[in-house]
Parts: sequence; structure tokens; C-alpha cells
Amino acid sequence: MITNNLLLKLKDRSSANIEQVRSALLSMRGKIEFLRDLKVEVNIRQGAAAYDIIMIAQYDSMAGFEAYLVHPVHVEVSQYIAGVLAASASVCYES
Repeated sequence: MITNNLLLKLKDRSSANIEQVRSALLSMRGKIEFLRDLKVEVNIRQGAAAYDIIMIAQYDSMAGFEAYLVHPVHVEVSQYIAGVLAASASVCYES
């Protein structure tokens, strides 16, 4: 199992914008066959160094993860995210 944790810091850190981004990420659920599990959580402890959202996604294999990255649904969501993103970080691991 491959797990990818993606941290997002948004340009507009308002609650409404954070929820809109969370909804966009969750919209991928059930639409990408390679995506086994998807959680999107909002940070409850804000601060200058804090990120706003964490997306935790799981895949059966690295090949599945790579296929997810180029899937049209993911590409569309990632293009939207790129427009609202101030910074991101990720950790991908196998368990």
C-alpha cells in the first residue's frame, strides 16, 4: 500500500475558501479507480507556519499512484489547486 500525505497552504486562508478546496479534493472520491482511500482534513491550529489542509490518499502500488497523477479528474482538480496554493509539502511512503 502506498500512502501520500499532501499538505496545502492556501493564499486565501478564510474558512470559506478552505472548505471550497476541501470539497474540490473530496470530489475525486469514487471517480479515480487507482485511488483506494481518500481523507481530507482541515487544520484546527492555525499559525504562520501551519498548513491549512492535509490530504491523505492511498493506492495499491506506485504504478497506481503514477496513474492517478495523470488521470483527467486529478489533473482538473490539481489545476484548480495550483491557482489557490501558496505552498505545499508531501510525504509518500509504502506500508
